[in-house]
Amino acid sequence: MRRKLTVGSAIFNIINYTFFGLFTIICIFPFYYILINSISDNSLVSMGRIMLYPRGIHIENYLSAFKIKNLPQAAWISLTRTVLGTLISIISASFPGYTLSKLEFWGRKFWYRFIVATMYFSAGIIPVYVTYKNLGLINNYLVYILPALVSPFNLILCKTYIESIPPSLEESAEIDGAGYLRRYTQIIFPLIKPIIATIAVFAAVGQWNSFMDTVLYTSRTRLFTLQYTLYLYLREASALAEVLKTNPEAAANIDPATLLTPTSVRFTITMLTILPILFVYPFFQKYFLKGIMIGAVKG
Repeated sequence: MRRKLTVGSAIFNIINYTFFGLFTIICIFPFYYILINSISDNSLVSMGRIMLYPRGIHIENYLSAFKIKNLPQAAWISLTRTVLGTLISIISASFPGYTLSKLEFWGRKFWYRFIVATMYFSAGIIPVYVTYKNLGLINNYLVYILPALVSPFNLILCKTYIESIPPSLEESAEIDGAGYLRRYTQIIFPLIKPIIATIAVFAAVGQWNSFMDTVLYTSRTRLFTLQYTLYLYLREASALAEVLKTNPEAAANIDPATLLTPTSVRFTITMLTILPILFVYPFFQKYFLKGIMIGAVKG
């Protein structure tokens, strides 16, 4: 049966839809703004004259970006480190979180406090660099994977979420002779999908956007990530723009609409780096919201 809509309910719905519609537009507009500036006349973009709709549409910025040397290799490095780093982060957070949730775990309070303490103390860049060098991680692909192996924050989220699961679910399996590993893989892991999705989003975004580890720990071109390669491309574009400013004759035969500028390159590489995450996030959003709300509150 359909309920009769009262005047008050109609007004509330109008205000509600209007507010959230405007809020959605505010959230989407920055991405739209970056997109229209990346495909518009570069001279107009540099003057800040592209605001609501694109003008002088072209895709030369993207075609130039796709011609960057070693771009496929850099994209492959970023993709593989994101996938591997995310999978390893999930395992290294969920299983230790499960063990720390057990009261019978030896030294449970000590190890938990020890892990939490690592969130507040850091040795600094130089000691970390020396440690990585002694471990043979400099100019090594594993420098992208091993340092992020365990995240105390993700582990705490997992532990807290697992503790919210009724113990009776495990007790029935324990009576049937299931060990800890079997209970984790067949009972616990399927039940913690929301917090797993939350950790996956955190880890994937962190790995994909990581930049400083390439700057500090690698000098081999074949290990450069996509973000660092695009940063080098931006530097080259900025240097070219400075040369053309001091030598107008060199730019006389170049179409100003498609002439690369630091501003247009900045918008282009921003779109290239955020698109993969924008495509991945909607698939995890349902679990992400539930996981971050439940896993962040201790019952």
